[in-house]
Amino acid sequence: MNDPSSLPLTPKGNNNLQTNTNTAAKKLQAFQNSKFMKLLRPILGVVVSLYIVFRLYQVLVVHQEYGADTWTRLLISGLIIGGVYSLIAIGYTLVYGILFMINFAHGEVMMFGAYAGLYSFWAFKIIPIAGDPPTNFLNAYPILAIILAFLIGMTVSATMGFFLEKIAYRPLRKAPRLVPLISAIGASIFLQNAAMLLFSPQLRDVTNPDILRRGAGWTIVINGSNVILPYTGVFTFILSILLLVGLYILVRKSKLGRAMRATALDKKTAALMGVDVDSTISRTFIISGALAGAAGVMWGIHNGLVYYFVGFIPGIKAFTAAVLGGIGNLPGAMVGGLLLGIVESMGPAALGIDFQLKDVLSFLILIFVLTFRPSGLLGEVLSEEKV
Repeated sequence: MNDPSSLPLTPKGNNNLQTNTNTAAKKLQAFQNSKFMKLLRPILGVVVSLYIVFRLYQVLVVHQEYGADTWTRLLISGLIIGGVYSLIAIGYTLVYGILFMINFAHGEVMMFGAYAGLYSFWAFKIIPIAGDPPTNFLNAYPILAIILAFLIGMTVSATMGFFLEKIAYRPLRKAPRLVPLISAIGASIFLQNAAMLLFSPQLRDVTNPDILRRGAGWTIVINGSNVILPYTGVFTFILSILLLVGLYILVRKSKLGRAMRATALDKKTAALMGVDVDSTISRTFIISGALAGAAGVMWGIHNGLVYYFVGFIPGIKAFTAAVLGGIGNLPGAMVGGLLLGIVESMGPAALGIDFQLKDVLSFLILIFVLTFRPSGLLGEVLSEEKV
């Protein structure tokens, strides 16, 4: 009988998977550094740049299809949706910075926050408030109702983020990188189907307080045309910026932020210095989940529709924003989200293509960034251990 102490501590299949993963990564790195790729990238970059310049010249100079009022409307729309993308992208960046993995279930965490906000507003609407005329809690105390809806949505999503890390990611923390990625995709599919069974596939209309009616807003006259600055859009953008600034201060100035940065840099050394690594990672998922929940409530308030698939496309676009700004880089995620929102909103008009292709444009940006600048606009933040 073999001595148990002489047996390998890890399964043989796990070693084979790690070896295959490392071999594939080395082959990919060798291909990316080959002479062919070094010549192909600048050529493709020149071709794409020339095409974009040509299309911009045709639309903006030759045809002049849109006036200043239209460009202003598109810019406002882009900033609003970009703020939401930034909030979601921050969640990807926080998790990637600490665990070096992409949490592809993050969009579904946002979706549950949107549902929490939806049902909160519905509940507030059916609470009667005596008066002349009689009203309901939603419109009698709109500011309190909005605050409570955000607290409920953020709490639900933060709780989901906490249990997601406990169940789907923590047991796989020492596994090869591909394993947590597969787990994240599986968690995303599970949460989508769970939401469909819990809430039905039907689209739900969010009931806003009267002070945040969709379609209402301030009127700005530009080039002789009225441009509406929507209340919901201004509220969404300002709150997004405040949350992003608050998170940045938390990460840079607080004790928890120092623990998060130390854990991201080197988990073993951080543990030796007294940092509770497991607790820090759990809190990171809680924070990223809370931000996703806030983004979900904002999405419902501004766009008005919530359904079980509502988090998937914004989640993927937020991942694109995180890559665009530099994955693992907090300011990069903020800038990437705003930039992606503006490009998605104004790009189809600027290039003279159908507005239905805005999603295609967003994912083309992801392809181009991964091809020509994988580190993102502001640079990817990695520790030496991860490199």
